[in-house]
Amino acid sequence: MIRRLATASFVLSLFAVPLTSLAQAPDWAKIRIGVEANYPPFSQMSPDGKFSGFDIDIANAICAHIKAECTMVSQEWDGMMPALNAKKFDMIVASMSITEERKKSADFSDSYYDIPSTWIAKAGTYPQVTPAALKGKKIIVTRNTPRARYVQENFKDSEVLLVAKEAEVTMELAAGRGDIGFGSSLAATAAFLKSPEGKAYSRVGAPVVLGGAAQGGGVGIAMRKGEESLRLKVNAALKAITANGVYKTINDKYFDVNIRGQ
Repeated sequence: MIRRLATASFVLSLFAVPLTSLAQAPDWAKIRIGVEANYPPFSQMSPDGKFSGFDIDIANAICAHIKAECTMVSQEWDGMMPALNAKKFDMIVASMSITEERKKSADFSDSYYDIPSTWIAKAGTYPQVTPAALKGKKIIVTRNTPRARYVQENFKDSEVLLVAKEAEVTMELAAGRGDIGFGSSLAATAAFLKSPEGKAYSRVGAPVVLGGAAQGGGVGIAMRKGEESLRLKVNAALKAITANGVYKTINDKYFDVNIRGQ
């Protein structure tokens, strides 16, 4: 009798496991989104706490398509991935490049934009940007990014100044704490080269494409490992807003070129 009851309990437990799992599976009616509030024109926060920018509009368009109530959560760049995995938010929409290293910590959506990187320096300097031309020079680049890795691997005879945020690349450059900056071509154009502080500066050398969407790179939306239902919803939403013109409307609000990369 004891063995028979134990067997019955075991059988019931087999049915209980999937039922429990189904009950706990999120429906994604509410989603928290990690954003960086200091990366114009992709994201910024006004004094009254309102978020705006390309990334913010894309996040809102995705949420509207999947009919989710979304909350933006401001997060410093260096803490993005730890905060995601600590469940401070459910996904990151913060111009995060898709890399093999980051894939170890999170799953990514399809790429939602892909633009080249650019060198910025005093106008007329460095007609060609090569390791030889930058030997002994100080390069400013955002740490923990594919651009930083590219600089460190290819410009070994240069000094590298690693900064926390993309906006700090041009800030440090304008302050004279480096010879040349390496950053996002669009962010550099919008946030610096068109500003009074950037009048003496220009793009130098050739643009650099690091990986690219065609090679599985580009910029994607990060989610915790195993949140496949959310990833599928986000990918479907990206395809939908691209097809129905919503993406183009957002793109044209901020940029003069199509940055979709597809």
